[in-house]
Amino acid sequence: MPTRILPAVGDADAVRSLTTLLSQLPDAEPVAPVVDSTQLVDTLARLAAESVDELPEVVVVHERIGPVPALELIREVALRFPAVGVILVTTDASPGLFSAAMDSGARGLVALPLSYEELASRVQAVAQWSTGVRRHLGHGGDVFTGVGGTVVTVSGAKGGVGATVTAVQLALAAQASGRSTALVDLDLQTGDVASYLDVQFRRSVVDLAGITDITPRVLADAVFRHDTGVSLLLAPAEGERGEEVTDRAARHLVSALRSRYEVVVIDCGAQLGGAGATAVEMADRALLVTTPDVVAVRGAKRAVRLWDRLQIRKAEETTIVVNRHSRHTEIQPPLIQKITGTGVAATAIPAGYKELQAAVDAGRLHELDHKGAVKQALWTLAGELGLVKSVEGHRAGGRGRGDRGAVRFRGRKEGGG
Repeated sequence: MPTRILPAVGDADAVRSLTTLLSQLPDAEPVAPVVDSTQLVDTLARLAAESVDELPEVVVVHERIGPVPALELIREVALRFPAVGVILVTTDASPGLFSAAMDSGARGLVALPLSYEELASRVQAVAQWSTGVRRHLGHGGDVFTGVGGTVVTVSGAKGGVGATVTAVQLALAAQASGRSTALVDLDLQTGDVASYLDVQFRRSVVDLAGITDITPRVLADAVFRHDTGVSLLLAPAEGERGEEVTDRAARHLVSALRSRYEVVVIDCGAQLGGAGATAVEMADRALLVTTPDVVAVRGAKRAVRLWDRLQIRKAEETTIVVNRHSRHTEIQPPLIQKITGTGVAATAIPAGYKELQAAVDAGRLHELDHKGAVKQALWTLAGELGLVKSVEGHRAGGRGRGDRGAVRFRGRKEGGG
């Protein structure tokens, strides 16, 4: 059986030399190369969604791949697609880099300039390893495989627009439908998830910041299992410690969570930091919550343009959620869509101060009235986003008012109320 090899190389000259050499290997079947880290992950995710058997046995990553650095990319591929063997091609064949590559999940390293014998030897060994892993998975081993969980970020156009409430209810809806769900508070200085759910827990996201190999046991020690079943990863009690969560740490964290939970909801806050920006960039769906007033909509437009300038996310890949909506307000969702250039969720969240106040003050946001309009709308939104297994099974979620399947969601959040 031929060995499928996927080259991930950004440099045109390197692509030609590598593909030429790969095509000469015995029983090798090189596939069309990908030119950056995003295309590689998207390609593997698409193939994994069909079957683990559709994945290439070997991925060859060039050291100059981008925008995600090669070692970070290898770590993400190893976490999300454990049946794929990765080989790093690099000019630096030092023991230090070899060790770092192995720690990141690579199965081999080949030095530049390329040698036919060395490349053939590495590809053969890695292909045999990959085949063995797939044979194990084929016997029903308890190994998480495939595309991984869905990551949704929730951001606020400004403070106080209700992003935290949105994030909490989306996570509760996903968990209630039977999906394993993690709720992460990346509003690192002013996060309120713990307060909204009446939780006191000494561990936080900071405890994972310095760990590059986040194992299931390490992750389990850092999360709090709420009574609802949602796994909580909280913001630090001391806001200044949020600086310890770098963009690199956030990338490791999101990858680890994606590999362990079916749904990961991340509350990013209204202020854009390195960790939040990384989460928004990596998310499958990014939500930006706004209220239908001039100041908030201007904030939403500002955030969308900022994300685009920083190449975190394009406007068309961002979805606005309109909170505290009323038919009587002058600013309606179609106008917000026109102003921001984004998609707008079909489900708008009505204003409901009386419904929310008692639950928020008591820290019991998970006990909102099932018949309340706010909870029904938020759980309907979860269904629209595809976070729940069956909307019909949860009357509190209401009935979906349409699924804008053509809209691609991704987002970030702010402290809600």
